[in-house]
Amino acid sequence: MQDRIARIRTFNRVITRRLGALDTSFLGCGLSLGKARLLYEIGSGVNEVRRLRAQLGLDSGHMSRMLRSLETRRLIETSVDAADARARIVRLTKAGRAKLDELERKSNEGAQSWLAPLGEGRQAELQAAMDEVVRLLEASEISIGPEDARSETAAWCFDQFFRELDARFPGGFDPGLTTSASPTEIMPPDGILLVATLPGRPVGCAALKLSDRRKVGEVKRMWVSQEVRGLGVGRRLLESLEGWARKSGVTRLRLSTNRSLTEAQALYRASGFHEVALFDDDPYAELAFEKPLD
Repeated sequence: MQDRIARIRTFNRVITRRLGALDTSFLGCGLSLGKARLLYEIGSGVNEVRRLRAQLGLDSGHMSRMLRSLETRRLIETSVDAADARARIVRLTKAGRAKLDELERKSNEGAQSWLAPLGEGRQAELQAAMDEVVRLLEASEISIGPEDARSETAAWCFDQFFRELDARFPGGFDPGLTTSASPTEIMPPDGILLVATLPGRPVGCAALKLSDRRKVGEVKRMWVSQEVRGLGVGRRLLESLEGWARKSGVTRLRLSTNRSLTEAQALYRASGFHEVALFDDDPYAELAFEKPLD
């Protein structure tokens, strides 16, 4: 582990130097790297201050100072959200748009300076390595925690889950026909909903519905976004559900699935579930799995 930590720190030193992150004027544009990134996010359409703060992982004090600095330089303007008086909206001014255009041009020139000394093969190697680093770093940013099953986040996750099933099942999918997993059934003490989140957005969910005097936990609403598949999010969700189930006195986990969800079946088997007879009359259930909890 110490060797891995040392290698990550070496990578950090190289990348911060190469990016110019230590310069007070990033790319010679007169802004620090943090303020330049904030300007970029605003220009990309992230206008609500709370969402900006979540996306960049900044505390409210630091965010306020950076926004005031950009506002003093007349690069942005702030206003109250017409739909929610508690929220603030930020937008680029004409000068802010010009500064962002300058940043875009200099960023492209900087990226070109990384590639120019390398041959075609080395360029492709560097880009493939960067893609993999981004993919793995995103995996390390994903957090998993309980969510109110009545929340907008939960509703959005369920909608994504239903849409995918509708597209993948040969005859489509009707949520009204499947066995129930209503919000009250997957909230403590009768169950739990877990949501996997990247900064600023949910990327997966899984729920547990307790039955048989709360000794049996049925896994429901298992969904992982396409953008993070292959990063172990599904396995982490299952492990987190299992941990909660053990603490709640559950002795057995079970679930049913459709034959078309082949990657889900592989995940269940790899996580210690074994195939059993179908245990309910869900019209979409073609396979059932179970895992005893010691």
